[in-house]
Amino acid sequence: MPEPRLRTQTLQWQFFEQYSHEPTIAVARFIQFYLGLPEERMDEYRKLHKRGYKALKVMEQQLQRTPFLVGESFSIADIALYAYTHVADQGGFDLTQFPAIERWLERIRQQPGYVGMLD
Repeated sequence: MPEPRLRTQTLQWQFFEQYSHEPTIAVARFIQFYLGLPEERMDEYRKLHKRGYKALKVMEQQLQRTPFLVGESFSIADIALYAYTHVADQGGFDLTQFPAIERWLERIRQQPGYVGMLD
């Protein structure tokens, strides 16, 4: 069982995913990828981008320091944040400005037993 500090950090990232990441990245993706960017949702879409880029910057800062969100080891925190991060481009987010996130996405794909959504 991981030490309490690591469990706390894992929970912190899961709360971040639910409050800061998913409501922005996933909803922008829905508006663009599934709805086709309807004009009546463009103001919302732009606001989601502003908040979504802030969430991605938080992840980038952590992933510049550690290979995974909770230090050196792959965890449920990485799984939670991977889900919408790896398809963020479908919501109009440019991940090329986040090299640490891009390296992290590749580390996730290299995990034993990884199966992509469309595999």
